[in-house]
Amino acid sequence: LNLCVTAGEAMPEGGQIVITAENVDLDERFAASTPEVKPGPHVLIRVEDTGHGIPAKLLDKIFEPFFTTKEVGKGTGLGLSTSLAIIKSHGGFIRAASADGRGSCFLIVLPAIPAARGPEPDRENRDLPRGKGETILVADDEPSIRKITRQILESFGYHVLLAADGREAVDLYRQHPGEIAAVLTDMMMPEMDGTETIRTLSEIDPGVRIIAASGISDKGRQAKEENACVRYFVSKPYTSETLLKALEITLSDGP
Repeated sequence: LNLCVTAGEAMPEGGQIVITAENVDLDERFAASTPEVKPGPHVLIRVEDTGHGIPAKLLDKIFEPFFTTKEVGKGTGLGLSTSLAIIKSHGGFIRAASADGRGSCFLIVLPAIPAARGPEPDRENRDLPRGKGETILVADDEPSIRKITRQILESFGYHVLLAADGREAVDLYRQHPGEIAAVLTDMMMPEMDGTETIRTLSEIDPGVRIIAASGISDKGRQAKEENACVRYFVSKPYTSETLLKALEITLSDGP
């Protein structure tokens, strides 16, 4: 309720709030990247809006008690901090993705109680697709995501190049002509965002294979519709299984 009220206030002239929920299975590698998260079944809830967005420089502050960008008397600054406290009390976590003027998305991940059923196969021993030494360029401005993505890909047979933003990704692509099999890029990055990165890479190499990643689902889908070089879209946070299957499809996809 707090998140929806916040979203509504970000759209004084109207807009859309989209709430979705899905079951996700967080593996050991993903759990290792997020403190206090245990591997296993979780529920992922997305609350997305089409409002004015949150400037990147404020994203780290929005969950602090009494922090607000509203005028005096028009907000307590406790809405998001209350949401955070509730989510933590249930053993979950929350992440925000936004850009000034381009809407916001809040991701809530809560541990789930699985329905009664037979024993599940060991998650670590699933027959997940493996690479054959291909080089994958990963562009993301969050160090923890770059780190865990590299660990996943290298443990499944890929070689990895890392970029902290779009400009660095473009420079690395130019430095390794013909070597990079696919690019995994976040859509919300400083300096050069995912949309501009995709456009620049496709101008350098019309045959580049790109996987777009974003916590805001519409951003990735829009990128896929606008540029044929985007072969696949993965929602953040993504698991090892989701990423590896996306790469398998992307690399086996025809020209």
